[in-house]
Amino acid sequence: QVQLVESGGGLVQPGGSLRLSCVVSGLSINMYVMGWYRQAPGKQRELVVSSTAGGRLEYGDSVRGRFTMSRDNAKNTVYLQMDSLNPEDTAVYYCRLSSIHWGQGTQVTVSS
Repeated sequence: QVQLVESGGGLVQPGGSLRLSCVVSGLSINMYVMGWYRQAPGKQRELVVSSTAGGRLEYGDSVRGRFTMSRDNAKNTVYLQMDSLNPEDTAVYYCRLSSIHWGQGTQVTVSS
């Protein structure tokens, strides 16, 4: 059974940083596209960033230059480093493996 477990969310002030982690169990991530998505209240889920198996990254327009995705295939884990956070980044952040498997999400709230 494939499981994705996100962690690292929380409350942060505008301008602050957070680092999210997504640990995958049940298969090896090294052959799969991995991605981070987010969903704010009343809005559709949107792409934050995705990574091909070879490490090519595609960022959403609203986070480019502020967020960085990395993957550690040996640990079966992907990360999302989020810097210069603003209130518009408030959302539940989800990890995705390929187009099928999703994590349960972790809440990120940016507020003073």
